[in-house]
Amino acid sequence: MYIFYYILGTVALTDYLLLAFAALIGSTLAGVTGFGGAAILLPVLIHQFGARHAIPILTVAQLIGNGSRVYFHRKELDWKVIGHFAIAAVPGALIGGYVFSRVSNPILMRMMGGFLIATVAWRWTGFSKMTKMPLKGFVGVGLGFSFLSALVGSVGPFIVPFFLSYGLVKGAFISTEAMCTVVMHIFKLIAYKQGSVLTTHAVLIGLALGPLMVMGSWLGKKLIHRMPEKVFVVLVELTLVAAGLNFLIRG
Repeated sequence: MYIFYYILGTVALTDYLLLAFAALIGSTLAGVTGFGGAAILLPVLIHQFGARHAIPILTVAQLIGNGSRVYFHRKELDWKVIGHFAIAAVPGALIGGYVFSRVSNPILMRMMGGFLIATVAWRWTGFSKMTKMPLKGFVGVGLGFSFLSALVGSVGPFIVPFFLSYGLVKGAFISTEAMCTVVMHIFKLIAYKQGSVLTTHAVLIGLALGPLMVMGSWLGKKLIHRMPEKVFVVLVELTLVAAGLNFLIRG
C-alpha cells in the first residue's frame, strides 16, 4: 500500500490511470505476440517523466511483466537458448547501461524515435525472415541486443525473428524470449544504478505498474490461442510510427 500512497502523492490520479491502462494493454499484447508492450507503454512514460527516467521505469515494469510470462509458461522454457543468450547478454547490458547514463536527453529522444520507426521497417523487409537460427547464434544476439536494449528500453520486435527462426512457437517462444529479456533487465538495472539513473522514484513507479503487467501477462496467456494477432500488430505498428515521429521532432 505504501507504493500506491507514494504514487498518488507524486503523480496525478489521471496520469497514473493513463499509465495503468497503457501497462495493462501493453502487457496483454506482449503476452499474445511476444512483443509490443514497450511500444505502448514507453511513449506514455516519456510524456510524463522524460526520456532519462522513462527507460529505468520501463525496465522495472518489464522485469515484472516478463517474469510473470516466464512463470505462466514455465513448462515450455528452452534452457539451451536461454543459456547461450545469457552468456553475452550480461556484459552487453552492463556496457549499454553505462553508455545510457552518459548520453544527453536530446540524443536519447532521437535514438528512441529512430528505433521505434526502424522496428516497423524491419518487420516489413525480408531481413526479418531468416533461415534456421543456430543455437550458438544466440550468443551474438544476446550481446548486441542487450546493449541496444539498455539504450532504447526494449528491442522485442528485433529479436523476435531470431527466436521464431530457431523453431520456438507459442508458449515456448513466449516464455523463452521473456526469460532472456529478464536476464537483460536485471543487469540493465544494475548498470543504471551504478550510473545514478535508477532512482527510488523510478523503482516505485515501476513496481506500482507491476500488478498490471502481471494481469496483462495472464490475459495474454488466455488469449494467445483466440486473439487474431494481425489486429494487434497493426495497432502496434501505428503506435510505433506515431511515437517515433514524435520523439524525432521533440528531440
